[in-house]
Amino acid sequence: MGATAIRSAVAFPGLQLTGVITSSPDKDGREAATFARLDSETGVLATTDVDAALAGCDAVAYMASGDIRPGDAVADIERCLRAGRHVVTPSLYSLYDPRSAPPEWVERLTQAAEEGGATMLVSGVDPGWGNDALAVIAAGLCTRIRSIHCQEIFDYSTYDQPYAVKVSCGFGGSMDEIPMMLLPSIPTMVWGGNIRLIGRGLGLEIDEITEEVERLPLAESVDTIMGRFEKGTQGAFWLKVIGKSGGRERIVIDHITRIHASCAPDWPYPDEGVGDHRVIVDGDPQLTILSRADLPGGTRADGGNTTAANRLLGALDWLSTQKPGIYDGLDVPMQSARSADVEAQRWAD
Repeated sequence: MGATAIRSAVAFPGLQLTGVITSSPDKDGREAATFARLDSETGVLATTDVDAALAGCDAVAYMASGDIRPGDAVADIERCLRAGRHVVTPSLYSLYDPRSAPPEWVERLTQAAEEGGATMLVSGVDPGWGNDALAVIAAGLCTRIRSIHCQEIFDYSTYDQPYAVKVSCGFGGSMDEIPMMLLPSIPTMVWGGNIRLIGRGLGLEIDEITEEVERLPLAESVDTIMGRFEKGTQGAFWLKVIGKSGGRERIVIDHITRIHASCAPDWPYPDEGVGDHRVIVDGDPQLTILSRADLPGGTRADGGNTTAANRLLGALDWLSTQKPGIYDGLDVPMQSARSADVEAQRWAD
């Protein structure tokens, strides 16, 4: 996401990349273009000097992972807010819906924002807008709603992220071991906020969130961009995070994920290619909105992450005009109001 944000910030209308912060000494002093595989240099060198980087900017796109270091991520973001810098980030799952986030985090970050006169938005990467704002927009096209599914269907065979794929998701691991992402309560921690956010946007009180997980082994060994995954190891999972109201399933976020297209042949496949995202409204009418993001030279996951980064970067104009505090995906419009000359820069040659 850091590389994705660099690539987007360089081209995004109304934004200028002024700094890249790294915690790795071996990356200190490297041209930002090298991280994002850009054809031309940006004039910005990565630095470990946080204070110097903050001194030269108005806002921070905080793209460091918070998966296994949430306390450190909170402290980093708090520092930026106290310095008066607006922050957009996908790193703190619990703050997708600030109203149901840990109160101590909300208190710390709200206080930091108020002291610094800054604002903050947390949104996801898979993609965040597909699990909140798009679902609410889709429901607005229906007269009646029975349920809403936000669905990701992906084949990870071209996704070169070994830690996320093998450790977090457990592909290639023993069927006797439950991977980190699928441990009880973890899916709710990650996506429960999105479910509550959608419910709130549509006047529905979510009174219970449950989880369902089905895992399947590989019937045969397969080769991917990350190497071989052996027969009998985990090859696919179908994860559902289910928001209930009055005992009825109302809002469901589910992931149908494979390490190879040959696994789980009876489960849904993307309409084309290796993956897509869907919002499915069971109502009047029955409505399905399908989205795919293709990036030249990249995978479909790269495309989806780019839309997630652009959602965050695109929020900065709006956030900069608001009173200090924490905002969510329903607060922030999908398209910020920009001057005509700035918005015209979006049109490519």
